[in-house]
Amino acid sequence: MHEDAERCVRAVRSKDARFDGWFFTAVTTTRIYCRPSCPVVPPKVEHMRFYPSAAAAQQAGFRACKRCRPDASPGSPLWNHRADSVAKAMRLIADGVVDREGVPGLAARLGYSVRQVERQLLAELGAGPLALARAQRAQTARLLIETTTLPMAEVAMAAGFASIRAFNETVRTVFALSPTDLRSRRGAASDVSARDGGPRTGAAAGVLSLRLPFRAPLCPDNLFGHLAATAVPGVEEWRDGAYRRTLRLPHGHAVVSLWPQPDHVACRLALTDLRDLSIAIARCRRMLDLDADPTAVDDQLRTDPELRPLVDKDPGRRVPGTVDAAEFAVRAVLGQQVSTAAARTHAGRLVAAAGTPITDDGLTHLFPTPAELAALDPSVLAMPQSRKVAFAALVEALASGSLDLGVGADWAKARADLLALPGVGPWTVEVIAMRALGDPDAFIPGDLGVRIAARALGLPDTPGALVRRAQAWRPWRAYAVQYLWATGDHAVNRLPA
Repeated sequence: MHEDAERCVRAVRSKDARFDGWFFTAVTTTRIYCRPSCPVVPPKVEHMRFYPSAAAAQQAGFRACKRCRPDASPGSPLWNHRADSVAKAMRLIADGVVDREGVPGLAARLGYSVRQVERQLLAELGAGPLALARAQRAQTARLLIETTTLPMAEVAMAAGFASIRAFNETVRTVFALSPTDLRSRRGAASDVSARDGGPRTGAAAGVLSLRLPFRAPLCPDNLFGHLAATAVPGVEEWRDGAYRRTLRLPHGHAVVSLWPQPDHVACRLALTDLRDLSIAIARCRRMLDLDADPTAVDDQLRTDPELRPLVDKDPGRRVPGTVDAAEFAVRAVLGQQVSTAAARTHAGRLVAAAGTPITDDGLTHLFPTPAELAALDPSVLAMPQSRKVAFAALVEALASGSLDLGVGADWAKARADLLALPGVGPWTVEVIAMRALGDPDAFIPGDLGVRIAARALGLPDTPGALVRRAQAWRPWRAYAVQYLWATGDHAVNRLPA
């Protein structure tokens, strides 16, 4: 979009928050870059420059606006909804791959050379992988500076910087303030409105209170309702109006609490290692689908006269995701042809038998890894033999690495690999594609809830006919499923009391 200057200028002049994260506006006279909805008086058109990413603006010598905090904008919806190599690279960078494995590690995961990856990212985002990772480290550093009392040396290490010098230079370059000056302003920063996505309160080391921004509207009912209704005992819970769960992260574990608010999602993270902050935030955003563009989705679905009343009633439905694709795949197999309550029971038994215990007031375990599940005694699996076979095949494929469901996975190959497993059918494959891989066009025409809703709305209720009708909903069929499910009286469709 940044190449369409006329459209960008209109968005800036109207201060349209829907375009936050789609592009960034830099001002040549002040050397500042902003989000489109920045509340300041728009500059003259001849002084505007448009960039596809914060990293590109930073690399061009512009610093982040202190008023609108463009580095904290919702992410572009393109990276979670596209399946090409650039989108995969962006998801992997957000998941910390460049910080842990370097650019060669990123290139290896994508199956390209380092030069090809750098060329593709520069062409579309105006910045290479190192610059994009640097921008992410800068955002992490700002959060730690403003929300903790950690010494700056520990902040630098936790944010992923190789040295104090690199940390100081990056913070000064991006924010035009030293780390000390940035911390001295945190009292004012805590009062910034929710549209900033910035932190609200200070926190002790390891525990942070953040605000996760999103593009309005957002309907929290099916999003949090689904997560709460399917919560695995010991790993997830709904308490005091918040969804809580444990996270397994590269350097340790965490417990996250998420509260839906009218204009943001409140997030409280208790981390055992602060180096996992940016990764934890990225995974929570993917789980809640916060980088979606609800206007684009709903406008497309409204073109169907049968879906239009559902969209108008509760616009902004999201697709509930997951923080761990392997975990969700295991849970999907456990949930084949059983009720939600039975699926929770099966998953809870697995957790109690093989999960890693943690200390928390309410939550008890991390969900077991594929390797831990592969070593599990099959006798603890109280399920039909056919499902035991499917479970064993899935965890073996995940543990061996022959099945890749990670953020950089090839969606088509993952589908084919899943279908090749014994006992795994189209319903399971598409549910995993929808909620674990994040494919916005995943569709489950054979799902009982979808067929019941289709029949009630006067839509075709046979899988083949419904697939043909759903062509008009593409590329947002996964969101259409959320609206169809919402017609039923099920706990997944409402927030718990």
